[in-house]
Amino acid sequence: MKAYVIAIPNHKESQSAADICIESSKKVKNDFEVIKFEAITPDRVDDMLKVENIKWNYPWEGSVTDFASGLTKAAYPTKNKSARVACALSHYHLWKACAHGDSCYLVLEHDSIFMDKIDHKIIEKSPKLVISINNPRFATRRAVDYINRIKESTPDRQGVVKAPYIDDMNVPQGLPGHSAYIIKPAGAKKMLQLVNEYGLWPNDALMCNQLFFGLGCTQKFYTQVQGIRSTTSL
Repeated sequence: MKAYVIAIPNHKESQSAADICIESSKKVKNDFEVIKFEAITPDRVDDMLKVENIKWNYPWEGSVTDFASGLTKAAYPTKNKSARVACALSHYHLWKACAHGDSCYLVLEHDSIFMDKIDHKIIEKSPKLVISINNPRFATRRAVDYINRIKESTPDRQGVVKAPYIDDMNVPQGLPGHSAYIIKPAGAKKMLQLVNEYGLWPNDALMCNQLFFGLGCTQKFYTQVQGIRSTTSL
């Protein structure tokens, strides 16, 4: 497995948080190295979308019905639009790299911190294609409901449950945020297909149960968010 933490270049808070993430992995004695992945920055967004030949297809205000999927796309609170797109592109580039290889990727956002050692070799054997290892608390909306659904579910032999639904079926929902998840090459290929079919959305919205069969969560949480200021919403 390859592990990457997304860190914004020349951004003090992001780099510091990523360093904390890396050190926390060493502290719990994980058997893999967490490497910094240089995040796509807002000033590169327009050129990157052209190079990848993809279009942003998500509203900035209000909500709209996506006729291709039937889902309701509600705008995220976003001060800097380019920062939101840059975040999605950072995940997209890791999906692309994973899809063209034969290794699972552990994708971490800079606000992740390890609380326990993860036996990724066991978790990777789960039939799920993308698996969150993160505590939903402070990482997603309706976190208490999300946690309860996970705890009430019956896990597979690898301790993984299906990512639960916590809202109306027309609302995109999947993992409890994107702070820490394992993605397999087959899952990465599926995400690239979704971008081609529906356009680029916020990464945690496009990777949803309604469009992606095979999303899971570990019943035991190995990471949590550090609680730092958002670089996309504020």
